Amino acid sequence: MQNMNENTASVLNELTQFVNDRIEGYKTAARDTKDPAHKAYYNELVQQSQQFSNELNRTLSQVGGETQRDTTIKGKIFRGWMDVKAGITGKDEKAIIESNLHGESWAQKAYNDALEHKAELPQEVVQMVEKQKQASIATCEHLKQMKQTAID
Repeated sequence: MQNMNENTASVLNELTQFVNDRIEGYKTAARDTKDPAHKAYYNELVQQSQQFSNELNRTLSQVGGETQRDTTIKGKIFRGWMDVKAGITGKDEKAIIESNLHGESWAQKAYNDALEHKAELPQEVVQMVEKQKQASIATCEHLKQMKQTAID
C-alpha cells in the first residue's frame, strides 16, 4: 500500500503543478483581455482550476503527500515570455487565446502523463484525472471558437 501511495502522490504532485500553472495563466488572461465576455470566461476557468487543484491537493493529503501550491518551471518561463511578447506586440485577443490554447495543450499532456500510470492509481484518482482532462478538452474547444470570432 505504501508504494501505491508514493506513486499516487508523485503523479498527483506533478499534475497539481500543471493545474496551478493553469490558474496563473487564466489570471493573466483575465487581467490582459479587453473583452468583458472573455474576462468572465477566464475568471470561470480560474475558479475551475482552483477547484481542480483543491481536489488534487485533498487527494495528495489522503495518500500522505504534501499539498502542492507551486507551479512548474516551464510554466513560469512561458508566462514570462508571454509578458515580454505582450509588451512588444500588444495584448490582442487572438494572442491571448493562442497562449491559453498552448497552456491547455500542456495541461492535456500532463493529464495524459498521469493516466499512463492508470494501473498504479486508485480508481477514484483515475476518475478524477479523467474528469479534469475532459474539462480541459472542452476548454480547448471553447477557446478555438473564441479565436475564430476574436477581433484583433
